[in-house]
Amino acid sequence: MATITPDVYLSMGMTESEYQRFVELLGREPSMAELGMASVMWSEHCSYKCSRAVLAYFSEYKKAIEGEGLENAGVVPIGDGLAVTLKVESHNHPSAVEPYQGAATGVGGIIRDIFTMGARPIAMLNSLRFGPIEPGQGEEDEDVLRRNRYLFRRVVAGIAGYGNCVGIPTVAGEVNFHPRYSGNPLVNAMCVGIVDVDELATAAASGIGNPVLYLGSATGRDGIHGATFASVILDEGSQEKRPNVQIGDPFAEKLLIEATLEALATGAIVGIQDMGAAGLTCSITEMSAKGGVGMEIHLDNVPIREDDMSAYEIMLSESQERMLAVALAGREQEVIDVFRKWGVHAVVIGEVTDSGRAQIRYRGKLEVDAPARIFTDDCPIYNLPSKVPARYATDQAWDPSSLPQTDFTQALKALLSHPDIAEKRWVYEQFDQDVMTQTLVHPGDGDAAVLALHGTKIGLATKIDGNGRWTFRDPYVGGQLAVAEACRNVACTGARPLALTDGLNFGNPMDPEVYWEFERAVRGIADAAEAMGTPVVSGNVSFYNESDLGEILPTPMIGAVGHFDDVSTSRGISSADPVRLSLVCPRKRDAFQAGLGASLYVEVVHGTELGCPDAPDLIAERALCRWLSSTPGIALAHDVSDGGLAVALAEVAIKSRLGLKITVPADFTDPNSFLFGEFPGWVVVGHTSEDVFRDLDESLEWISLGDLGNNGDRFEVSASGNDPIIRTSVKQLSEWYRETEISKL
Repeated sequence: MATITPDVYLSMGMTESEYQRFVELLGREPSMAELGMASVMWSEHCSYKCSRAVLAYFSEYKKAIEGEGLENAGVVPIGDGLAVTLKVESHNHPSAVEPYQGAATGVGGIIRDIFTMGARPIAMLNSLRFGPIEPGQGEEDEDVLRRNRYLFRRVVAGIAGYGNCVGIPTVAGEVNFHPRYSGNPLVNAMCVGIVDVDELATAAASGIGNPVLYLGSATGRDGIHGATFASVILDEGSQEKRPNVQIGDPFAEKLLIEATLEALATGAIVGIQDMGAAGLTCSITEMSAKGGVGMEIHLDNVPIREDDMSAYEIMLSESQERMLAVALAGREQEVIDVFRKWGVHAVVIGEVTDSGRAQIRYRGKLEVDAPARIFTDDCPIYNLPSKVPARYATDQAWDPSSLPQTDFTQALKALLSHPDIAEKRWVYEQFDQDVMTQTLVHPGDGDAAVLALHGTKIGLATKIDGNGRWTFRDPYVGGQLAVAEACRNVACTGARPLALTDGLNFGNPMDPEVYWEFERAVRGIADAAEAMGTPVVSGNVSFYNESDLGEILPTPMIGAVGHFDDVSTSRGISSADPVRLSLVCPRKRDAFQAGLGASLYVEVVHGTELGCPDAPDLIAERALCRWLSSTPGIALAHDVSDGGLAVALAEVAIKSRLGLKITVPADFTDPNSFLFGEFPGWVVVGHTSEDVFRDLDESLEWISLGDLGNNGDRFEVSASGNDPIIRTSVKQLSEWYRETEISKL
């Protein structure tokens, strides 16, 4: 065996101390295949070695359905013997260097996490971040703007190209822009599935002597060391790592979905896992370690695309659309027959052993012989130092009263035409929203998507949310706000929030200030999830989101799923008929003069990014969600978020195609704050009777605003009965909202 030199393991992303640890655990120098396996399994992307200590905050948020090996996605029961599965994953680094395939394979990977559980994927969502795509948004360099537009176009095309072909609707998402994402876009994909509770599949291997089956597409050289690539900072040489990006085949994935679900229904499979990051290495070692068993694998039986592939390459390939399964001995042919019927590879490549070791042979040679847990449970765990940034004190002390008054109509124009708020029709119209014919509330029509499940009155609402501006200024509050907003958006449709999945996107964890942001944000998410009664049942951490332009804004993205007993009660953000409009909010008048810290209004209209966001009242937030999901007679509901109340009202008017007339209540002495403050827990509701407020919790209050409809095409906001401080038309609002750079791409 050749001696491993430092340049070899360092090039794989392992440090000197990590290599020595692996040698000590192994008891000898490793083979190249063993070293490669350890390097990917011990990468941050696979091991979470820098985040495990902090993720312990989620220790009590276990899956709602307990069971060994239920690791691929979260599972929550919804009644009628059904459960919903949900998971979010990032594909940031691949999308930065090869945006189409990076985004496409991100979609493919998250879908496999869902159907590996035995669930039918029914909906896709995405949360995207890019650098500015037009001048005047903090970036003037045309080369950077051109690159950002290219990344934006190609990422959206990759999501559409894969999701549309695989036949799963893309029903919700969000897109934001900021200079800190230039050079390092964020591409987070979320998938939701439905499964019979008694048909859940496990990822743990079991049964000594049971055969191990390779399922799906052949293995090629694409994606080798993709997990390692995702665990380093992007630099000038990142374009040379394009071979680390996998190539997806959505048509093969569709066949794999149908074959896998049919094979699971036979009862012949006892364990199954997607070959995701680290490919065969991940599935073999994780399934063995979870089951407390070993595997003997013969790579000669693995379908490969090129005859000269080495054991190292086969084990580290991240070729897409592949699974590993353990079948009951004597019933493997049932599984093989199902996959062959669908035209998909299915071959026995080994068997389960009682050794606890991964023993991998290729061309007559034992290439790997190591305990499976070395690659999974024995990786190093780091407790990293953290440091509060100096800017934090400045932001906490910022006084919004120093802002000058502005022309409110022009401020609304600037906000509605900003890419963060402007209509995203150019994006979501590229996605098939109606395949499977279950989408009831479509993108842009509600605060969350609504799905009506076939054959039942049950429905689901789902949304993904995050705000890097808020989290950068106050990570703890930003984490809380992400949870509160995701739950609130689901509740605005009339659904009861059930569970969450989190995508945690941060810079280099070795930077103490970045690690402080991460730790505080996770603590905020965990505390808010507990307060809201919505467990975090799955998630993903993505570190090293930095480029030569700097690190990204700290961006936790929270995906939420909510439940309807009767989906026919769902609602959107518009009304076809005139209604009264009221504001429902926490009963805290002393907070009403704030709301402008870290707001889009301050950034866009006043050209500064200062202040801290208001912390949510989580008792009031939970009561608000309960009221929104249980009260009949609410015609529409739309939460106040980016741009404040003025933007929320404008969006209601635009979507309803009705004018409105609003009066700022007399006890709100600062219209600047009332109209543009990003207050947590504020929701605009439409109603025809005040009876809807009869059971409002004591932590909440409602404030009459005015009327939607009966005002022609006019959009008017007045202060205390005086002349309007915002006066325009719904037609003009629509033009500001729709005629933006996004619509011209």
